[in-house]
Amino acid sequence: MFTGIVEEIGTVKKIQKGQHSAVLDIQAQQVLEGLKIGDSIAVNGVCLTVVSFGNNYFAADVMHETLNRSALVRLSSGSRVNLERAMPADGRFGGHIVAGHVDGVGKLVQIKRDDTAVWYTVQAAPAILRYIVEKGSIAIDGISLTVAQVQSDQFSISAIPHTVRMTVLNERRVGDLVNLETDIIGKYVEKLFSAKDRSEEPYPGQKEYSRPADSKKQLTREFLAEHGF
Repeated sequence: MFTGIVEEIGTVKKIQKGQHSAVLDIQAQQVLEGLKIGDSIAVNGVCLTVVSFGNNYFAADVMHETLNRSALVRLSSGSRVNLERAMPADGRFGGHIVAGHVDGVGKLVQIKRDDTAVWYTVQAAPAILRYIVEKGSIAIDGISLTVAQVQSDQFSISAIPHTVRMTVLNERRVGDLVNLETDIIGKYVEKLFSAKDRSEEPYPGQKEYSRPADSKKQLTREFLAEHGF
């Protein structure tokens, strides 16, 4: 798990492309501290597994599914990328829950300054926008950001100068594609609400138990609204 707080910007040294996959060699420094083969590093928000490393780089495999879902396919030698190691158990939770499992890509359609802040407007597919809410969290290229506005086909965030300076947001231009990962909590909530009634029979190995008389009552949107949620 990651938190969307970028640790450093790395540089793609080499890309070995296969028919449906690739191996990335990424130059880095900070994320190499204590690194072991098999560790996870988020590269522009995509969770990749370290398969080898040296004094100033690490290598990671990128599978077919990852290339199809993300903007990593557009990387080339010299590309700069956001890097974050998986969160340690004793670490601070500075951003939000970021799994590193990108939902898809968005397109930057506007960048504008507002005093010291910079607004980025991203066009995204309806399947992604449905999980994006105003004042909620979104990971853009692995950066934990707060959603400022949501429209029918796009959303906007307002980034502070420090965030822009310390990440590849500073290099993004209108027309660029960015990796998007929505807040995983919304996906679970939707799944629970849309699930069909399950059988009351216990699953194999489950002990029988007596159910309260009202145990078949279902949690609904109406019930939550009635009770102030």
